[in-house]
Amino acid sequence: MTFKDLGLSDSILKAVEEKGYTKPSPIQEKAIPHILKGKDILASAQTGTGKTAGFTLPVLQYLSETKHPKYRPLRALVLTPTRELAAQVYDNVREYSKYLNIYSAVVFGGVKATKQIATLKRGVDILVATPGRLLDLHDQKAVSFKRVDVLILDEADRMLDMGFVRDINKIISFMPAKRQNLLFSATFSNDIKKLAAGILRNPVSVETAPQNSTAKKVTHKVYKVDKKRKTELAIKLIKDNNWSQVLMFTRTKHGANKLTQKLIKAGISAAAIHGNKSQGARTKALKNFKENTIKILVATDIAARGLDIPLLPHVINYELPNVPEDYVHRIGRTGRAGAAGEAISFVCSEETEYQNEIEKLLQEKLKSTILEDFEPTDTAPPKRAATQSKKSFGKKNKGGENSRDSNKKRAAETSSTSKRKPKRKPHFKGNKPNGATSGRGRTGAPKKKRF
Repeated sequence: MTFKDLGLSDSILKAVEEKGYTKPSPIQEKAIPHILKGKDILASAQTGTGKTAGFTLPVLQYLSETKHPKYRPLRALVLTPTRELAAQVYDNVREYSKYLNIYSAVVFGGVKATKQIATLKRGVDILVATPGRLLDLHDQKAVSFKRVDVLILDEADRMLDMGFVRDINKIISFMPAKRQNLLFSATFSNDIKKLAAGILRNPVSVETAPQNSTAKKVTHKVYKVDKKRKTELAIKLIKDNNWSQVLMFTRTKHGANKLTQKLIKAGISAAAIHGNKSQGARTKALKNFKENTIKILVATDIAARGLDIPLLPHVINYELPNVPEDYVHRIGRTGRAGAAGEAISFVCSEETEYQNEIEKLLQEKLKSTILEDFEPTDTAPPKRAATQSKKSFGKKNKGGENSRDSNKKRAAETSSTSKRKPKRKPHFKGNKPNGATSGRGRTGAPKKKRF
């Protein structure tokens, strides 16, 4: 089957051809015909298989075929969990619509909203956005959802992980009931099915890979090593093998910064990307990594999903994730679009149980290796892994787009664990002074600033 067989217009086909694609991927082949028919879609596909084009191409086809008012109200909305993914989806939309009379834009937090507001006021047909910034712009009356015909939730499971479910539901409440809904996810978890049940109407399910599977051409390798010697091992492997492009994952932002500094000190060009970095710094680091200006990109799990790095040869789990599903998302950066890749994990004694949970999820044993001169000596009993399946919305909060829902959750947790007694009622003899109230003083967490 070719893209032409899918019923796409010549203008879209020309743009697709210029991108170098001649044959649709399985997810595109299965999803595009249903989307063109106006069906709601619940689609799951292994990361790196062309999900973005799978919804972008048919939505552009629909927008180009329907008339729109001169002021161009928003007609298609794509919600993504992170700024990086939003920027990448927008780049795809822009490239595929280059020969169409379609206006598009992207909005996310971490940058000033002034230019975004000005762009929206000029009118856009399709908007790519992160939930937190989009709600802020809606509150400022910079964008309206009243004419939205198509809603796309990209990396929906990641959005649930990051606590965006309330923001998503609030955005949907401002939309017309009659619309097409497309939900794309890496997995079909129970949480995703629950979210889909409240949004989709008689959806067509499209799945092109088993849940929580990894790319077939990815080689998995585990190095058993002491915790304190992980950096030394990383430097040796990078230098001895002359690796020029490696994505390394740490569990914390501080750990990412610390590892980056050690790599640079060892003469290896590196940069860190995580939630505490400014948007400009994150964009620059990713750009330099793609262009091979730097060899190593050290990231927290904010970068595990959505980053499109063509032909990335190596991913190193400097620290194993404490949630096994995140292993799948991390190594999904390599072995994309049929290319070969290598996923390497450094495992110390404390992480043995994390490895067991990952193997249980993948239903395969990861090959373990001990490198000469790096034999582990740490015999401390492994810590109990705090792994969990994602059984409730927003249980984890990864540092990505700062959502108001996530902030509220943190505030609520702080309030619930505090042992401070509530303030007493103010007591006044005689008449109350101006402005005094007899109600109980406000307790709990203060209202968080919106991002």
